[in-house]
Formats: sequence, structure tokens, C-alpha cells
Amino acid sequence: MPTTPIYQVKAEFFKTLGHPARIRVLEVLREGERSVSDLVPAVGIEASHLSQQLAVLRRANLVQTRKAGTSVLYSVGNPQVFELLDVARRILTSSLIDTRALLSELETSEREDARTTSKRSRIPKGSPR
Repeated sequence: MPTTPIYQVKAEFFKTLGHPARIRVLEVLREGERSVSDLVPAVGIEASHLSQQLAVLRRANLVQTRKAGTSVLYSVGNPQVFELLDVARRILTSSLIDTRALLSELETSEREDARTTSKRSRIPKGSPR
């Protein structure tokens, strides 16, 4: 039986993380295990939708459950998931910093262009420049 290439397994893993509610669930679970009733207000989606997202995370072995009385508590089994989220935040932050720097350069350039254009328009026609 042929094995699945690692790049395909990685792509499936990242697809699992490709929903904002799933990322939010993982961020909330960083603080410790939670029940669905605790997760609903923290994640900000309806309980039925949250349950669907939790099922996706469970199938991918990103979250685990345990029974506590009548409640089911969810937690993250592998803390490396949090490291991955931290790396993603650093990548996004770096990208935004680069974008902000580029925006600043463009704004400076626009101001300089506007000043140059303004100076040119004040020079009377026929005057030597």
C-alpha cells in the first residue's frame, strides 16, 4: 500500500487549521481545558457550529476530550500546537511591520512628489527654471 507523501499530510494539517473558529478554539484552550459551554462565548459562534469545529480538531488529533461528570472537557494534547500558533503570529507580525515600513515609504514619496508638483505650478510660465 503506497504511503501518503509528507507534503500532502502537512497540507491536510494546515487545512484543519484553516478556519478562524478552530484557531480561536486552540487559542482559548491554551489557558487550559474548557467545556463547550465555556468555549461558546470565548469563540463567539453558536454551540452547534462550535461542536462541528471541535469534531474537525478531534479527528486531526489536535484536541482531546475527557468526561467530568456530565461535562465533556476539551484540551490540546500536544503543546507544540501553541508553538506553531506563536510562530504564525511572529510571521504575521513581521509581515505587517514590513508592510507598514513600505506604506511609510510610499507616503513619504507621495508628500515629496506633491511638494515638487506644487513648486512647479507656482513658477510663472515662460520663466527660466
